[in-house]
Amino acid sequence: MNKILLGLLLGALLGAIDGGTAWFTPAVRAQIAGIVVGSSLKGLIAGVAAGIFARKVNSVPLGILFGLAVGCVLAFLVAYMQHGYYFEIILPGSIVGMIVGFATQRFGAPSTTAAAAR
Repeated sequence: MNKILLGLLLGALLGAIDGGTAWFTPAVRAQIAGIVVGSSLKGLIAGVAAGIFARKVNSVPLGILFGLAVGCVLAFLVAYMQHGYYFEIILPGSIVGMIVGFATQRFGAPSTTAAAAR
């Protein structure tokens, strides 16, 4: 599967799971639908970014580090807008980024132009 498409799909799926964990915080259960949608979009953005990075750089450790950085920055922005729940938002968002960064490097198919150039 194309690295960008893999990042997009996996990011959206893991983002939805990340948003679903908000159910364990009773104070935000009323907004669970919006949180799941927002987390899915955050994971989708991180997945596309990791997929694009994976097409340019062929290194699993750098892919994981890039995914961690993107996931952490996006999660921080969301937490900053919420004025709280920093740990509860940034930790799973960073983990999603790491997983997507790893998966796009390890399991994504190389682009046809890179394979033809070798």
